[in-house]
Amino acid sequence: MLASQSPRRRELLALLGLPFRVQPAAVDETPLPGEAPAAYVARTAAAKARAIDGPAVLAADTAVVLEDTILGKPRDRDDGQAMLRRLSGREHSVLTAVVLCRGGQTWAVTVRTAVTFDRLDDARIHAYLATEEPWDKAGGYGIQGRAGAFVRSLTGSYSNVVGLPLVETRELLLTAGLLAGPDAGTAS
Repeated sequence: MLASQSPRRRELLALLGLPFRVQPAAVDETPLPGEAPAAYVARTAAAKARAIDGPAVLAADTAVVLEDTILGKPRDRDDGQAMLRRLSGREHSVLTAVVLCRGGQTWAVTVRTAVTFDRLDDARIHAYLATEEPWDKAGGYGIQGRAGAFVRSLTGSYSNVVGLPLVETRELLLTAGLLAGPDAGTAS
């Protein structure tokens, strides 16, 4: 069971060849006062995994982090513009925590990817905000879409930035006995 409403996570998990159902988890995703970004994604992913009843539940939470500040989904055009201006020409981190619960056991991992944006002028920002892409995405951008042209460099997992680090997710599924074989794109 995938405890997520993200179509991107659904698409990425499908690449591993494991059959699954989707059941979004309704949890409060508000960061706690003073909570570090890595602790936030770990806590939120774990809460999502625990919120769903099933024999095996996979959950994830992703945050875009600039200078230890979590940039959530933009509330409106002004918020989206402010986020993209802050990210312009700078490096930021994308953190994703993945939690898998099966048979009373829990496995978890948090993955960090460093992303550096090109300098974005107002025209590029306004053109991007005129699309549908930024509104449901942490940090106000989706690397797998038009905002891929904003990325000057990336160090780490590309799929992590999209929303589910595939290498680490595959390793959790193997450890939990949900995938078989060394190249496991085949479900057990």
